Amino acid sequence: MRFFWLLGGVLLAGCSSSALPPPDNSCAGPCPQSNIKHVVVLIQENHTFDNHFGRYCTAAPGSNPTCNDGPACCEAAPQADPSGAPLGNLDDTAMGTHDPDHSTACETTEMNGGKMDGYATASCGSPLNVMTSDATVIKPYWDLASQNALADRYFQPVIGASSSNDMYFARAAFVFSDNTEAPQGATGVACTLGAGSQIQYPDKTVGDLLTQAGVPWSMYAGGYADQSTATAQGFCAVHPDDCPAKINFYPCTFDPSDVPFEYYASTRDNALTMKDDTAFLGDLDKGTLPAVSFVRSVGYKSEHPGQFSKLSDGVTYVTSIIDAVQSSRYRESTLVLFTYDEGGGYFDHVAPPPDSTVDQKPYGTRVPFLAIGPFARKNFVSHVTMEHSSVVKFIEWNFLGGATGQLQTRDALVNNLGSVLDPAKTGVPVPEN
Repeated sequence: MRFFWLLGGVLLAGCSSSALPPPDNSCAGPCPQSNIKHVVVLIQENHTFDNHFGRYCTAAPGSNPTCNDGPACCEAAPQADPSGAPLGNLDDTAMGTHDPDHSTACETTEMNGGKMDGYATASCGSPLNVMTSDATVIKPYWDLASQNALADRYFQPVIGASSSNDMYFARAAFVFSDNTEAPQGATGVACTLGAGSQIQYPDKTVGDLLTQAGVPWSMYAGGYADQSTATAQGFCAVHPDDCPAKINFYPCTFDPSDVPFEYYASTRDNALTMKDDTAFLGDLDKGTLPAVSFVRSVGYKSEHPGQFSKLSDGVTYVTSIIDAVQSSRYRESTLVLFTYDEGGGYFDHVAPPPDSTVDQKPYGTRVPFLAIGPFARKNFVSHVTMEHSSVVKFIEWNFLGGATGQLQTRDALVNNLGSVLDPAKTGVPVPEN
């Protein structure tokens, strides 16, 4: 029997999981602590929890439910923000025509010390920041939540824009603010817009830890192959025909500032670990999926607001990746972790926790986080406080011998992912902290 994967509007044929040989789960490095042999970290951009799940959850705002059984156990978004601005409907048109200011300065003003009342009224704010996603468009994500585990206390690790938050997936630590730095010498850096300077860092990342332990891993990024070919010829990649913005820059082409591993000399454009997202499907098909995969779409499929990008294109991309995993030989051995780099300047009604004790940087808004697959609890809502560093901590625990805090950053103190995982499936309880 054959099935089809949809990625970027292109149908890719493959074989059903029943016709494929099982994956080779032998250990190149330390064997995993649990039955989770593969983890796929799928990262989209710039939406808060309320933005995507404020109409999925049904508990009263401010009720702080302690139950865990589905949408009745997480708070709905209020009908209006504290200033009285009513919730708008975020559909393809609304998302494509308004990109909220999501700089550190603006978001700090909007959050207003946890009052969360400045999104519509601050000088940098707008009533268009107070939105929840169109129920018809976003329903596939609600379906995933009802069948898997959703976290309603997962926060962006620092106030501000994408790149600063992305760095936590690599370092579990604050590195720089907003999008102020671009990765020096990386593929496509000459085609990056907005970064004030270029820099490379010598610090150790979770990628380095995996490599040193002999655990295979890869970063799969949309548009990377086209940008690599163009860079070798001294040009910027040409935008694909289906990119609504029709420009040869972000969001139509690969931008290395979206990939934290491009900021480090040990992993920058390393052919062993830095790949195009189409290679992810190839590795699924060939039986060569690494133990740890990070997957990120090209900008116009990432759900980043503005520049005529469509929310529905992001939903299609995400579901195609998840469907590909679930139709592959890796279905029974893989945990998919799906989240967003940051909230994008959209309203969320839950105040973030206090500053981290590691780097004294304040948390930003909640972002969606889903654990998907056979190891995830079903129709479950976790209320444990987590952030991107929690993903790093889980990777360390599961794939690097159970020892967490190896980067000596937030990975030593944040909560682990055990609250969203079913110990009957993982084989051993994954710690919650």
